[in-house]
Amino acid sequence: MADQLNSLKDLAGAAEAVVEVAAPREPVRDALGRSYATGKRKDAVARVWVKPGSGKVTVNGKEMAAYFARPVLQMILRQPFSIAGVEGQFDVYATVAGGGLSGQAGAVKHGISKALQLYDPSLRAALKAAGFLTRDSRVVERKKYGKRKARRSFQFSKR
Repeated sequence: MADQLNSLKDLAGAAEAVVEVAAPREPVRDALGRSYATGKRKDAVARVWVKPGSGKVTVNGKEMAAYFARPVLQMILRQPFSIAGVEGQFDVYATVAGGGLSGQAGAVKHGISKALQLYDPSLRAALKAAGFLTRDSRVVERKKYGKRKARRSFQFSKR
């Protein structure tokens, strides 16, 4: 009986040791002090670099307001900063390709969120809670043969 009790205590001690192993996340930065991440949404893929600065956002060599003319798309790009509470503290350089403007904005937002989390791991909790680190996997369904679109059938004619 005493042997069983001692073995249970040993197991409990081993379990506590395993729990304590989880190390805190380290910032990931390159030689220039930037963090890099890839963001994806629909068919768009964005490469995003984040570094400390004045809050300037450059997408494909243009200012954010010039590339994403619609205010809704600009708001989407600012969301990660407002959630993390670091508005105006980081400069963003992004190149994005594929898809349309809405998908590209979502891809840049995903990339910014991932890069911010890599630059400062303490921001991860807020970004994760808002769902910004999760890749939205919804893509356009492919067209099937025998159908007019992905699911729409040709018009039926009885006569």
